[in-house]
Amino acid sequence: MIDLKWDTKAMSPNQYKLADYIQKNFNHVLLSTEQEISDALKISIATVSRFWRTVGYKNFKDFKATMRRQLDVSPAGKMENIMNSVAGQEIEHHNLYVSINHLQKTIEHFSDHSFNVAVEMLTTAKQIYIHSPGPSEGLGALMTYRLSRFGLSLQSFEKGGSEILEDLLHLTKDDVVVLFAFVRILPEAKVILEHAKQIGFQTIIITDQLVSNFANYGDIVLFASRGEMWEFHSMVAPTFLIENLIITIGMKNKDANLQRLEQLSGLRKRYAEELPR
Repeated sequence: MIDLKWDTKAMSPNQYKLADYIQKNFNHVLLSTEQEISDALKISIATVSRFWRTVGYKNFKDFKATMRRQLDVSPAGKMENIMNSVAGQEIEHHNLYVSINHLQKTIEHFSDHSFNVAVEMLTTAKQIYIHSPGPSEGLGALMTYRLSRFGLSLQSFEKGGSEILEDLLHLTKDDVVVLFAFVRILPEAKVILEHAKQIGFQTIIITDQLVSNFANYGDIVLFASRGEMWEFHSMVAPTFLIENLIITIGMKNKDANLQRLEQLSGLRKRYAEELPR
């Protein structure tokens, strides 16, 4: 499924209703007619027809064609795109430019308030749970590895499907869940966010989507650019964001955290022969 980057703030009530319907019924919409969409939402067919121009398409046919092209982009196609774009130039220069662009976009949409609230949530949580599926698994591992050094208690959701309920059973209102939602949000993440409403634990969503149908469900949303749907998805900006969280959290209780790191260095020296690095 594709998460559509539309500015819903400027939409009329019917347009927002239509945008929400498309997001939630994306595959069905690609097989529908404008009349069927009109009937399903009980809005005029004229409203449906005008909508496509509002969000940047010539008409419904143009919208369908564009979406199908994006759906056809495979991992191999993404890699081919980047290979074609660097043809005739040094790849390290191209990648540096792309990385800088991702970092710039991330900084442009950086919210000091959201970032600082996220830091406070993480440092005061009784337990931090991390949901980092697929390509975000490494980011979750990085957070767990670094933040554990500061005495924070972290645990990853290792299971998928209905087995994730075994972990949800233990969450309390004093916990925080960090969810990585790149391109789209998975069913497991939807269940976690829904469960948060029942239990009262806080959630932080880290995403590469500026406009999405799930952003409002998290307590805090942090954006990191990874590229368009059809591009090779870079992890430079998400890593930059995670490392800044780690550094800022480390500075919150600087003396105690430095003492823990000194203790770690001492342990390494003491057991260097038994556990060489």
